[in-house]
Amino acid sequence: MNTRYRITRNADGNHPDKVMSLDECKSYFATQTDFVYAEEYSFRSADTTMTIPGDFFLWQIGEVTIPFRYYEGDLYVAVSHEIIFRKMLEVVEHLNAQYIEG
Repeated sequence: MNTRYRITRNADGNHPDKVMSLDECKSYFATQTDFVYAEEYSFRSADTTMTIPGDFFLWQIGEVTIPFRYYEGDLYVAVSHEIIFRKMLEVVEHLNAQYIEG
């Protein structure tokens, strides 16, 4: 089961001046050798392939790709394993942000 997390600097919505910009996220993730930027994310389920447009930072861990999606000043990630949670905490720390479940 996945738990979705929001990585943000504007948890209460009252600090629009503190949001993360896409360029800031691109700069940070460009320093991370296990991440790549993509303007869409595709995944397969049985006989179907779904492609979602957007701004994604794709974390490659072995054969698995974990998408961190940038949307309106925040990053979103679905956590299904402790190792993903630990990576999320690293991202939170480096971006001087916080995380919120939901």
